[in-house]
Amino acid sequence: MNHTKIQHFFDPDTFTLTYLVMDPTTKDAVIIDPVLDFDPPSGQITDKSIKQVVDLIDKEKLNIRAILETHAHADHLSSSQILKQLFPNAVLGIGEKIKVVQEVFKGHFNIGYLKTDGLQFDYLFKDFEEVSFGSLKMKAIPTPGHTPACMSYLFGDAIFTGDALFMPDYGTGRCDFPKGSAKELYHSVSKNLYSLPDETRVFVGHDYSPNGREMKFMTTIGESKAYNIQLKAQTKESEFVEFRENRDKTLKAPRLLLPSIQVNIDAGHLPPKEENEKAYLKLPLSVKTELKPL
Repeated sequence: MNHTKIQHFFDPDTFTLTYLVMDPTTKDAVIIDPVLDFDPPSGQITDKSIKQVVDLIDKEKLNIRAILETHAHADHLSSSQILKQLFPNAVLGIGEKIKVVQEVFKGHFNIGYLKTDGLQFDYLFKDFEEVSFGSLKMKAIPTPGHTPACMSYLFGDAIFTGDALFMPDYGTGRCDFPKGSAKELYHSVSKNLYSLPDETRVFVGHDYSPNGREMKFMTTIGESKAYNIQLKAQTKESEFVEFRENRDKTLKAPRLLLPSIQVNIDAGHLPPKEENEKAYLKLPLSVKTELKPL
């Protein structure tokens, strides 16, 4: 699989990395974690980020075999449905535990129309399942903890870890979302990822440029085991869980949490249009006033 070519695309607004995995010989390709641009104050949705990906697809004359989501993202909207319209034969896939996430957030947002069987997606990956997308072979490595449905995708010597494992100087994903678990994330990384060969390339789902360094998107399993500031190979479970849970208590909700979850648990579909031909996202309120009830 060393002939596989990987192109990254960085969205500075959400610090998200989208990837295009390509076989230059057959032109088969897979898109991982595509972004849909959303401006909350205006409610405007645009396709600037994904257009860069599509432009390269057109230039290289690629055959898009699949669109893969590492999980239901809480910090950006997915552009998977735009891509499905452009590439109708592409398989839209996600980990099978998306059904758990759908069940939780259907109740949270009171979304009556949402089905919680995962069938909005074309394919639900089972743990450690091996799938071929044309000439590209992929193994689905379960990495729950950030969310129950987190799945990392292994293509040859390259693994795409979503929000499970970041660059060594940033650490790991947060675990304070509903059904998240620092203990699960510890085992996901220490067992399922760190058991891979040290030379395995790790392509992260986000990069936040700690201490102002330039954006980076790739490390290795060996580097992560040796230098990850939150979870090294020798880090004890109790040490990581205590650190992760304490840190998560200090974090604010992601800026696009509420709109992102509503769209992404429904496979990137926007809410159905209402009588006035407009679609609306819900904003659940949590009232904590001390002076007078609203």
